[in-house]
Amino acid sequence: MFARPATTDQPAVQDLQQAAEDDQADEEEPAPTAVPTQPDGSVMITVSMAGDLTFGDDVRKGTKIFEDELKRQKGDLSFVARNVREVFDQDDLSIVNLETSLTTAPVYKKNNSFVFSAPPSYVEIIKHLGIEAVSYENNHAMDHGTAGMEETQNTLTEAGIAWSTEASPAVYETKGVSIGILAYQTFDYHYRELRDKIPQDIAMIRQRCDIVIVSIHWGNELDYVPNDVQQEIGRLTIDAGADLVFGHHSHRINPIEEYNGRYIAYSLGNFCFSGNKKPSDMSSFILQVRFSVKDGQVSQKGFRIVPIRISSKKSENDFIPTPYTEQRQIDTVINTLLSNSKNLPYAVTSYPVDWE
Repeated sequence: MFARPATTDQPAVQDLQQAAEDDQADEEEPAPTAVPTQPDGSVMITVSMAGDLTFGDDVRKGTKIFEDELKRQKGDLSFVARNVREVFDQDDLSIVNLETSLTTAPVYKKNNSFVFSAPPSYVEIIKHLGIEAVSYENNHAMDHGTAGMEETQNTLTEAGIAWSTEASPAVYETKGVSIGILAYQTFDYHYRELRDKIPQDIAMIRQRCDIVIVSIHWGNELDYVPNDVQQEIGRLTIDAGADLVFGHHSHRINPIEEYNGRYIAYSLGNFCFSGNKKPSDMSSFILQVRFSVKDGQVSQKGFRIVPIRISSKKSENDFIPTPYTEQRQIDTVINTLLSNSKNLPYAVTSYPVDWE
């Protein structure tokens, strides 16, 4: 359930201080619900993250590759989730980067290479996937202007899906643990402002959250390695108190760093991507991280990856993310991450696919 519903009028970061004070002033609190604990009394939280979730079509170009596949699937919106729902059912929170506007508003960004949108009813795809929260701070959030953005946010709220933007963080509660989700993008030199803003935002949301996760849309498309600015901002975010940073935008997987005891996943690549019927690289992965929470203290308890192809087919993209089962394919994903991490000073040295 939501500790605070995500709506278009959900509190901005600057309002969370007042919210914390209001909570403290409440005279009566509901009786706590028993939650499963570890032998030491801690609560284990598993968070899953995936990269770009893009469904629907480019309405400006009139392309119909997603709609054509949906027809082949007899209109069943759950087809996207067919091979990965089990993964997300085994966690406490799943987060992706949503790059599709759920709107009927006209196109606003007419000069974009892609303008993604889908009918609001397609929010069912996110629900079928078992995804509880989305980052909605990216270069496609305004494809249909303010009207499209607000319709998307309202649609997500009505569906019970938390969403986060730079102005409106999300707070999600599970097992009695509050998880704050902040979202940013770094385009148009915005990273300059983020050097000051991110620490302020984390300090504010930390007052009411046990775990803080930061999602950042950054870097250059098709890059397999984070640039210097990404590394600076990622480590600054951990230094400011974030428990986890995960990124997206490049449509390619990037290595993971473990910096000051916390993970920075620079890019999770694509997850479901309807922008191309056959992308040149269809490999990606789902990241799962575990935290132990006890008496307000958060400890990181490792991670694993689920290597996937963004399609159930090798020959073309059918928008059905599918875990790899052949060891050769799994090794290819792992070796790509390892080979591209040679110049990262805090890069992890292994990518487990099972929990230790």
